[in-house]
Amino acid sequence: MLRLLSIELHKLKNSRASKVLIITYFALLTSIALIAAIKFDIGPIQFHLAEQGIFNFPYIWHFNTFIAAFFKFFLLLVIVSMMANEYSNKTLKQNLIDGLSKKEFILSKFYTVIAFALISTLFVFVVSLILGLIYSDYNEISIIFSDLEFLLAFFIKLLGFFSFGLFLGMLIKRSAFAVGAMLIWFFAETIGYNVLKWNVFRGTDIADQIFQFAPLKAMWNLIDEPFSRLNAVKSLASQIGEDISTDYGIHLYEILIVLGWTFLFIYASYYLLKMRDL
Repeated sequence: MLRLLSIELHKLKNSRASKVLIITYFALLTSIALIAAIKFDIGPIQFHLAEQGIFNFPYIWHFNTFIAAFFKFFLLLVIVSMMANEYSNKTLKQNLIDGLSKKEFILSKFYTVIAFALISTLFVFVVSLILGLIYSDYNEISIIFSDLEFLLAFFIKLLGFFSFGLFLGMLIKRSAFAVGAMLIWFFAETIGYNVLKWNVFRGTDIADQIFQFAPLKAMWNLIDEPFSRLNAVKSLASQIGEDISTDYGIHLYEILIVLGWTFLFIYASYYLLKMRDL
């Protein structure tokens, strides 16, 4: 595993574009801390976002993993360009000539995907822990380390998303077109879901039951939006007579669905490589 991973890291080290995207990605993850500096002073109204409880333990694990997941697109660009460069630079063929099997080649890419997802998760954990220790009103050990399942969900979410990008990069061979294909898939899922939700099966949860098995929707379902958990939002909702209570928990079946898609994407990537005449 380490040998295959070192091969991929060596390739990334020599790619200036990949290094820029990776640095940008982790800089954006760090920028979550800047949310604490958001303040509004409008006459008698003073609003400090950090004081609304977003960095309280254990809520911070939910909030930060939800926000951090939006930045995963930058690493997607690294992964699809990583595959595109294998074809354009002919390193794929050279690796196979040098004795790397097609299975080992795909595994080297998958190990890189795992490394990206794991490092991202650890990074978010450290940033969240520091912010929580600074701003949280609750610092008991039992509270600090509760709800850590959101970090697991974040890891699985990235793993599935990056595996999807790896598959598209293998399928299309061009990074720009692979990213475009991901966007087309996203819009197709979104439109299909909304048509079923608000037109065909309006007033029911049938659309949700169907689309919980769609890849991007399944990844989205892993971490629900955290904003309705804030006391200020709950108070406002109660004043206008709205019930916004929902189940924010991490469910095993949702994790299994994403892991199933991850397996399919990696296996399909291997199948494509095995069938192609290089």
